Amino acid sequence: MIETERLILRRWRAADREAFAALNASAEVCKFLPKRLTREESDAFADRIDDHFETRGFGLFAVERKDSGAFIGFTGLAVPRFDAPFMSAVEIGWRLDHAHWGKGFATEAARVALAHAFGPLGLEEVVSFTVPMNTRSRAVMEKIGLQHDPADDFDHPMLEPGDPLRRHVLYRIGRERAA
Repeated sequence: MIETERLILRRWRAADREAFAALNASAEVCKFLPKRLTREESDAFADRIDDHFETRGFGLFAVERKDSGAFIGFTGLAVPRFDAPFMSAVEIGWRLDHAHWGKGFATEAARVALAHAFGPLGLEEVVSFTVPMNTRSRAVMEKIGLQHDPADDFDHPMLEPGDPLRRHVLYRIGRERAA
């Protein structure tokens, strides 16, 4: 468990799954993702998150507000499930319920996840990626110190040619820059 001023980043609980399914079914939250998830797909995603913690020792933390105890989404680290020129890499990512956007929660949670990556985990580099038009996520990437080089941009191999979400921008940060 990791705490910030307003948040708790922790392992997942069974009680998180209903709110997680609602988050993954939201058109606004999933605007820049390939699709919204069914309850079964969302539960399978939660299972993969739990397995990632068990097999790799790190993963995507459930994010809870301290003031209300509400589950609001996730942030953390994961190894992408596809091959790309920047692999093998560890990705930092986040997904928060729309009602909690614009309050700095994603940046606050991502900062401590990044500190965890370069501190206790001892990683050398962390990446993050999204579609070019996802300006909110790109702003979080920049606020936590990741840098974009257009030469690193790529076509997501899990999306078909012609898919409007196929092109992705890649951001990076190394241990020396994060220090």
